[in-house]
Amino acid sequence: MATFAAASASARSGTRIPPDSVVFGRSHEMQSIQQRIVKIAAADVPVLIQGESGTGKEIIANLIHRYSPRESGPFVKVNCPAIPGTLLESELFGYEKGAFTGANESKPGRVEMAHRGTLFLDEISELEYGLQSKLLQLLQDGQFCRIGGQDDKKVEARLVCTTNRNLEQEIDKSTFRRDLFYRINVISLRIPALRERLTDVPILVNYFLEIYGEKYNCRVKPVSSKLMEQFQRHHWPGNVRELENLMRRYVILGSEDAIAHEVVSKRPDVWNSDIPVDGIVSLKKITQQATREIERKVILRVLQANNWNRKRTARALSISYRALLYKIRDVGLPAARGGPLIEGEFEADA
Repeated sequence: MATFAAASASARSGTRIPPDSVVFGRSHEMQSIQQRIVKIAAADVPVLIQGESGTGKEIIANLIHRYSPRESGPFVKVNCPAIPGTLLESELFGYEKGAFTGANESKPGRVEMAHRGTLFLDEISELEYGLQSKLLQLLQDGQFCRIGGQDDKKVEARLVCTTNRNLEQEIDKSTFRRDLFYRINVISLRIPALRERLTDVPILVNYFLEIYGEKYNCRVKPVSSKLMEQFQRHHWPGNVRELENLMRRYVILGSEDAIAHEVVSKRPDVWNSDIPVDGIVSLKKITQQATREIERKVILRVLQANNWNRKRTARALSISYRALLYKIRDVGLPAARGGPLIEGEFEADA
């Protein structure tokens, strides 16, 4: 497996790749993934990487590229949620001069730029249905056409996709093409959530302390055993990204008190309301109350993990921004950290 120095030197995609000992840790789940990656990388077929936000799916995609025969080629990333649908087609497939107003010269797309390398589609579930058809054609024929172009272009690139959603559920909702799913799901990897690999937390903590200590030129004490025990009991809704942000704040502020309040020592009961056993019980009402309390706890935890950035929180929860705003108001959460409840905000954000 590659060394950290080699990983850092190859960060053409802009993603920092930690040492293998940090990426895969000691947990059985990640050790199994490490063994599979070597075989997967050698097989030039599409790979689908599934897992919650913040689990390190992009790092795994980078490693698949680096261990593959296409290592010397480009690793081209497309962040599907970050590019508006109206622009994503031209970003993916490029355009010819005069194809539309403002197209003063021809421009290659990310697909073309990935020739003889790897095309990485981050959060492919966000790809619009119409574009899914064009991507399917690319996978079937190895050909595509620029916007405004007349001739098809051939491209050889390996496709690696990630998603934090259940694509089979998206198929049932008619938001994702079934035939495309089968094309991209030749090999599938599921990256476990951090709460499923808590034995790796100390390794990650020490790595982030070292990295950010060097970056900010700060010398901090190792994390105390008390705080590490809290880490081991925390649910980590934001996964490795949440832990990384906590360690960054700890290095900058130099105090465990500055981060300890953000770590829940033990998981509270989801709902512990008394249910009468000798009277008439409305199952529907009780279920609604329990669901509302669960939603409140989950939304609060994910908001905290994303520093109360509601757009990132909506993406992490796989709901629309507008739906998140309604849910925040419905369950009685503040609009911002320590702020008042949302009032009259929905029209402005529509």
